[in-house]
Amino acid sequence: MLYLIGAGGHCKVVLDALLAGGAPIEEIRIRDANHDLHGHGLLGVGVEYPEIDERMAGASVHVAVGSMQVRGRLYAAIAGFGAAALTVRHPSAQVSPFADIAGGAFIAATAVLGPGARLGVGAIVNHGAVVDHDCVVGDLGHVAPNATLGGGVALEDRVLIGAGAVVLPGLRVGSGATVGAGAVVTRDVGPNEVWIGVPATRQVR
Repeated sequence: MLYLIGAGGHCKVVLDALLAGGAPIEEIRIRDANHDLHGHGLLGVGVEYPEIDERMAGASVHVAVGSMQVRGRLYAAIAGFGAAALTVRHPSAQVSPFADIAGGAFIAATAVLGPGARLGVGAIVNHGAVVDHDCVVGDLGHVAPNATLGGGVALEDRVLIGAGAVVLPGLRVGSGATVGAGAVVTRDVGPNEVWIGVPATRQVR
């Protein structure tokens, strides 16, 4: 049995990837914390409540939630049940056999993962994003649609790279940082900083 946690838009994308990859629809269960969604359907799969429980012990589970904080909490919780963090990859993604992908990661349609690239636990590489050779995307990070990481970029944990943004080769982005949509990063980014613009500059909070 395969469990997806979260019945929102990101879950729809993950479920679509599973089905495109040939996963039997009758073996997929969707769970959500919102009791009002119980009994509703998502791409032909019914939504169940609660989001996690001991019945998941030994099962494969993917946390299909956009929020990094929620993903982290839920992956820690399912590990306590002895469930396995399931990695999901759309069949149209171009993934090098020399890439290293941790449990619970998601690689969306038409994304590219180059040789030597590494994805951490629960990381997301969204539609059309490019994670070039020798890049690192830390735990729970998110490379949004059509964003590009040049070769050797290192993202620490919980980093968000916005849609269409570019991080030039060899740079480092610190944990908890955010790079805005369409930005072009030409310098290292510190932990928890927010950078936007072309070229990207740090925003003072």
